[in-house]
Amino acid sequence: MEIEIGIGKSGRRAYGFDDIAIVPSRRTRDPDDVDISWEVDAFRFELPLLASAMDGVVSPRTAIEIGRLGGLAVLNLEGIQTRYEDPDTVLEEIASLPDERATARMQEIYREPIKDELIHARIREIKDAGVVAAASLTPQRVERYHKAALEAELDILVIQGTVVSAEHVSETSEPLNLKRFISTYELPVIVGGCASYSTALHLMRTGAVGILVGVGPGAACTTRGVLGIGVPQATAIADAAGARIRHLDETGRYCHVIADGGMRTGGDIAKAIACGADAVMIGSPLAAASEAPGRGYHWGMATFHPTLPRGTRVRTSTLGSLREILVGPAHENDGRLNLFGALRTSLATCGYQNIKEFQKAEVMVAPALKTEGKALQRAQGVGMGA
Repeated sequence: MEIEIGIGKSGRRAYGFDDIAIVPSRRTRDPDDVDISWEVDAFRFELPLLASAMDGVVSPRTAIEIGRLGGLAVLNLEGIQTRYEDPDTVLEEIASLPDERATARMQEIYREPIKDELIHARIREIKDAGVVAAASLTPQRVERYHKAALEAELDILVIQGTVVSAEHVSETSEPLNLKRFISTYELPVIVGGCASYSTALHLMRTGAVGILVGVGPGAACTTRGVLGIGVPQATAIADAAGARIRHLDETGRYCHVIADGGMRTGGDIAKAIACGADAVMIGSPLAAASEAPGRGYHWGMATFHPTLPRGTRVRTSTLGSLREILVGPAHENDGRLNLFGALRTSLATCGYQNIKEFQKAEVMVAPALKTEGKALQRAQGVGMGA
């Protein structure tokens, strides 16, 4: 329903995860009978998870551990790992920077050129450990660096930016033709981000195996403030899921919808799936792992943009190991540990056997979901009131 914003301008009401609730059905299941695995192209993962291509989240070491736990980590091929032979020293410096100096110094750090040999070395480190290797490039650097990734036997390429479209227009440079590139590339390609039905549909028509849905919801992202653009995630995912249905009807090909950002707890992940996502991409929850390369800090891919940064370095308290964060056991009650155990229990509680079934769950607008009856938790700053 359109809402009048003023004479001559109206808009749809959009919803974020905190605005909605999943409604239990008439059936429940045993959690052990629930299947939350995810298949994309020729690859199968026990967890419907992609770890965000952010330097504070994914290094070759954490990519290997996430792969062994059943997920897929995406390495940033334009980050610290491919600019510096010794990334640990640089990551230590970033973690030690005072807040008022962080952005300016990170702009200087990221001026170091990307090196083809480091792209090859980092991908091979992941591959040689026996897990699926995924990595990301921004559209403007795909042509320059995709061959180095291909030669290292990358498995999945992610073409990622704040907003990626299938119809980029430029009078000064030749833009990447996504459809032509994907149709001739040897690897499955995931593209994003997007936040609307029409953009999602156009990206699906490029031949991508999956699209990333999310503009500005991430914990470290400031795009919504700097540029004023974005769509709350529940609505963005549902719109993209609608585009997936149309694309499937038109072509017979299924394109995966991947919710990218805005999820902090297992409940948020469950809501993303219930709105239509096939998998989720998360960053800040994994930056809170003891193994995270960010050493207690998290920042986005546009934090260090040379002329218009659209991200900030945020502090993340260490919650536990990657294993505890992803599959438990949890030793806190706020939903930030055992994220995928929570997803499994949510499916079971609502009576659904797998991700595809859970996408059909009833969802309602429920702004009181997290506050109703929780006065004591809020007053004491515990549980859902923390």
